[in-house]
Amino acid sequence: MAKKQVDEMSFLDHLEDLRWHLVRAVISVAVAATLAFIFKNFIFDIIFGPTHMNFPTYESLCKASKFLGMTDTTFCAAEFPFIIQNRTVAGQFSAHIWTSIYAGFIVSFPYVLYQLWSFVSPGLKPSERKNSRGFIVIASLLFFIGVLFGYYIITPLSLNFLANYQISEEISNEFDISSVIAIVRSSSIASGFVFELPIVIYFLTKAGLVTPQFLRKYRKFALVIVLILSAIITPPDIASQVIVAIPILLLYQVSIYISAIVVRNQKRKAKRA
Repeated sequence: MAKKQVDEMSFLDHLEDLRWHLVRAVISVAVAATLAFIFKNFIFDIIFGPTHMNFPTYESLCKASKFLGMTDTTFCAAEFPFIIQNRTVAGQFSAHIWTSIYAGFIVSFPYVLYQLWSFVSPGLKPSERKNSRGFIVIASLLFFIGVLFGYYIITPLSLNFLANYQISEEISNEFDISSVIAIVRSSSIASGFVFELPIVIYFLTKAGLVTPQFLRKYRKFALVIVLILSAIITPPDIASQVIVAIPILLLYQVSIYISAIVVRNQKRKAKRA
């Protein structure tokens, strides 16, 4: 859609255009969710691997703990000290439906992002569209890296800590299926969006709302926010919070460099003009 055509569109035309982009995005999620619903054995027997001690993360942590001479470690246990149960009539069906929807969203994320970008990009200048080339690929890559980080790091640490946490030997752990799914889902998707931080900073800098000086000045406050965020999405032990905080801090530092590059390019264009 040409810039001139965009300028000639009325408010209702823009709403109609947005509606069709959202419809196509929802259809893509629905198609992916349907496939996830059909292959439920793959989703619940393999994807939910963090509930089994043969998961790669546990095996790696077990080897690392043995290398460090740690004999009493929960990562080397034969099995988790809990069982997964369903306590409601429609519990398993609801878990199947919602898990399929979230899986569909993750799989179709690049196409959803493409539809949103297709709606926004016609309103940008040609130079802005050129500079934003590769946005969908980079944003999707960061999202998937974040999802994998949440799945392979945050989820196993959370499940292992909570499964072995015990206030009395008289109390046994019997986790509801919705609770287990919620940990896997929230850890993975939340990490995916957190890893979009460089993209967010890039556009905020382009809009003039953020500068590298601002990000450097409030780095200490950002550190506090990162630690709070790490405490929210991880179990309350220091090791897990540090493991999660490190990549977020690295992303924040990368965001500062990205912001500085954007500002430098803007100054060069201003000099040329």
